[in-house]
Amino acid sequence: MQKLTQYLGALLLGCVLNGAVADPIDINSADAQVLADTMTGVGPAKAEAIVAYRKENGPFKSVDDLALIKGIGEATLDKNREKLTVAAPAK
Repeated sequence: MQKLTQYLGALLLGCVLNGAVADPIDINSADAQVLADTMTGVGPAKAEAIVAYRKENGPFKSVDDLALIKGIGEATLDKNREKLTVAAPAK
């Protein structure tokens, strides 16, 4: 039983360190560094493009709107969908 408990503890720690348990990030408020660090398949240049698009066109209405950015397609969205969110605008 003790080995099982240790195994489960190690598994949970691994999930936390890999971000599997982390809260989704808001693509309308995250900076380029957070986007690059969080999103699979998105490096610093693509993350900067996300922020630039947001500044130029206003907030994203859904995570799917990231497909409007050149180089981000369905495969990238599918890999990242659970890591991202669009928070409701403050009133």
